[in-house]
Amino acid sequence: MTNQHPITPPPELVLQWSLESQDEHQPTVAYSMVGLLAAKAARWGADHELEACCEWLFKHRFSDIAVVSLRDARRPKPPSLKEQAIKLVETYECPGGVKLTPEQCDTIRRALEALDD
Repeated sequence: MTNQHPITPPPELVLQWSLESQDEHQPTVAYSMVGLLAAKAARWGADHELEACCEWLFKHRFSDIAVVSLRDARRPKPPSLKEQAIKLVETYECPGGVKLTPEQCDTIRRALEALDD
């Protein structure tokens, strides 16, 4: 039996990723498949390492807030549609070259900020 590194994905997961990559990419593009597998493996390993760190902190009686803060800092959520829209409005220019006045942007921004996330 081989001594496997603890952050090595199990063979079943590698096989699943391989099958997924064949669905997502043309089978003739081997490099794309390898890139997809490498990215998935890196994410899988990083997620397992983060969870191990959070577990260690919890076992050593760090506060729940510290553990949650670490996880949130290392795995930030992508900006919501509302946040993306506000950022676009802040540029005073919409896709297609339509320019907005500062007053129009303020109105749109206030409307967006009033919406729930």
